[in-house]
Amino acid sequence: MIPMKVLHLNAGNETGGGMHHILSLLNKLNRKEFVLGVLEEGEMLHRARNLGIETVHFHSPKKLSIPLLKNIVSYIKKERIQIVHTHGPRANVYAKFLKKIVSFQWIVTVHSDPFYDFRGKGLYGEILCRVHTNAIKCADRVIAISTPFQQILEEKGVHREKINTVLNGIDFKKEMLENYVRSDVGYGEADFLFLMVARFEKVKRHNLALIAFSQVVTDHPNCKLLLVGDGSERKQAEALAEQLGITGYVHFLGHRQDVECFYNLADVTMLTSASESFPLVLLESARARTPVISTDVGGVKELIADPSVGFLVEDSNITNAMKDAIFLKKEGKLQVMGENLHIHASTKFSLEIFAENIYNVYLDIDNVNG
Repeated sequence: MIPMKVLHLNAGNETGGGMHHILSLLNKLNRKEFVLGVLEEGEMLHRARNLGIETVHFHSPKKLSIPLLKNIVSYIKKERIQIVHTHGPRANVYAKFLKKIVSFQWIVTVHSDPFYDFRGKGLYGEILCRVHTNAIKCADRVIAISTPFQQILEEKGVHREKINTVLNGIDFKKEMLENYVRSDVGYGEADFLFLMVARFEKVKRHNLALIAFSQVVTDHPNCKLLLVGDGSERKQAEALAEQLGITGYVHFLGHRQDVECFYNLADVTMLTSASESFPLVLLESARARTPVISTDVGGVKELIADPSVGFLVEDSNITNAMKDAIFLKKEGKLQVMGENLHIHASTKFSLEIFAENIYNVYLDIDNVNG
């Protein structure tokens, strides 16, 4: 039997959940069978190399060019790539072109709602959304990382037999390289810390978190809201915090390499997104035994299965959930919720289960077409 050879292709400028999804998967799978290809040199490429993952940088001064496509085609032929697994709009669109030139089996993982990716960009965004959606429809297999995403893809014309639903997973056995105590980063034990790790983009709806927090901090001045991440909406969020009069209680921490340490410091992790697939930030919080407050999006309901493991809320109930979390901490019950979340998540969403399910998709497509 010819050994399987799979090229994972991504733009390379991803720094959020998509990057961690790809790197965790490749770090778990057989190094001889997988290679990561990126179109831009950035954090993902450097992290992959530090992990010892085989990488290739398809450099090009332009985002899309004939020489770039030829370079990727040449690599696929030279390395006898059998499966190209793409992640993200740019890589997905490239694969559609590549498929017309060279033979391979094509798998797409849908990390975010393709119908949200370009919202707020007017007609140009609508065109990009249409191009991206059409590319996804052409893939041989599509991996949806939540059941709601599977349903969305079917509604938009992706054939059901092409779709595999594979829930995200992380390494619950991972040892943190460093851990902070609160005094290391300027917080006290009496502080109640709400943590939100998310790109500052419209879909993440930081405004909801800020407004809800402003209604909590009035009666609970020991609260702090820690916002980790960067993006196009950060200045608007900073302006809203100032408008609400909570600037002194909201800390904009930017993009951080040590973000995992903050889950251990926080009392609660928040997510206020309008759309998600299966957010890794909530699994990372579960690994740290930190409870979560999240809007009911994507596959979150499969993680927060009942009130004993976290708060699954409507937009209008975010404030009440934050107040309830403060009350539970005073009662000594918030930590129990975090423990329950850890037990549930580590049993159902381990990296081992996730990697095995993805590998089975490779075996299946290889058997069907080989």
